[in-house]
Amino acid sequence: MKPLKIAVIPGDGIGIEVMDEALKVIEVLKTLDPNLQIENTVFPWNSEYYLTHGEMMPKDGLTTLQQYDAILFGAIGDKRVPDEVTIWELIMPIRKQFQQYVNFRPVKSLPGIASPLSRRKNIDFVIYRENAEGEYSNSGGRMFNGEQRELAVQNTVMTRTGIESLVRAACEYAVEHSKTKITSATKSNVIFHSMKLWDEHTSAIVNNEYPQLSLESYYIDALVAYFVERPESFEVVVASNLFGDILSDLGSALVGGLGLSPSANINPEGQYPSMFEPVHGSAPDIAGKGIANPIAQIWSLALMLDHLGRKDLAKIIVDSIVLVLQKGDVKTADIGGTSSTKQMGEAICEQMKKLVSNGMERSHEIV
Repeated sequence: MKPLKIAVIPGDGIGIEVMDEALKVIEVLKTLDPNLQIENTVFPWNSEYYLTHGEMMPKDGLTTLQQYDAILFGAIGDKRVPDEVTIWELIMPIRKQFQQYVNFRPVKSLPGIASPLSRRKNIDFVIYRENAEGEYSNSGGRMFNGEQRELAVQNTVMTRTGIESLVRAACEYAVEHSKTKITSATKSNVIFHSMKLWDEHTSAIVNNEYPQLSLESYYIDALVAYFVERPESFEVVVASNLFGDILSDLGSALVGGLGLSPSANINPEGQYPSMFEPVHGSAPDIAGKGIANPIAQIWSLALMLDHLGRKDLAKIIVDSIVLVLQKGDVKTADIGGTSSTKQMGEAICEQMKKLVSNGMERSHEIV
């Protein structure tokens, strides 16, 4: 069996701490499945690297990463380095060069986690966020700096290809997982050009190519309200880069916070490696204290394994996370407990061992 080659970039702050726990999970998986071969290569590309070398990654960094099956990313951000440097010289080049045009984020209620909503909802939907163009395009500029007439222009770039590719990926997921509808976020009543293009081609793809799915479209201001009022009514949400960014963080808050929220930056065609990372940032205020929640990072690892064809291993990880939270003995501070990052990671690893020893069959795959 060909080994899975994984590029690991822990990054800054708590990214390093939570990544340690995800790597422990990989080691446990190797003991549970003797046929599993994963080769991890850790790259120290972060803000400290930038301060030493004057760049976030080497000139041939993307060429190096392209040799791997997937990238497991932690978090990036340091007060000593401007955000536009850490983001636009590391994360964005990876996403754009590797055509990771799908940002996939599950939003799911978990046992033992109190929702901030007054009534507990059965929340279980996914967000497909366009990840390579849209509002986060490095197109625009500033003029008359320092003058009273100073101005800035930030262009939104949307293409038919970008919209259609994202919506098709979302529809394929919906069909595969027996979903019935797609929800589209728009604002075409006032953003005439780009969002009307979005509406037209979203509608064409869903209605013409996936007749088994229904399409509902909401203006973004109404949709954020519906996320709070009736989150259980959504299944698969498609959104532009900016709208998807906002909606996914709101979704995370509805089910307990960013510490529980994984994400995947996917190149669906498999031409380039996809990248998997927690939604939370580097959290410098708690970095080094050993109290960060590693669940989002470990769940991102599960998304990676699912993407690489090991759905069995992904299920073991997610089921173990659910069981640990259900028991409630181990909780980090962000979800109302006092456990450390390591204690949460260890609890998940131990639960994985119990799941397998309690009747899961081992052969070529764990089922």
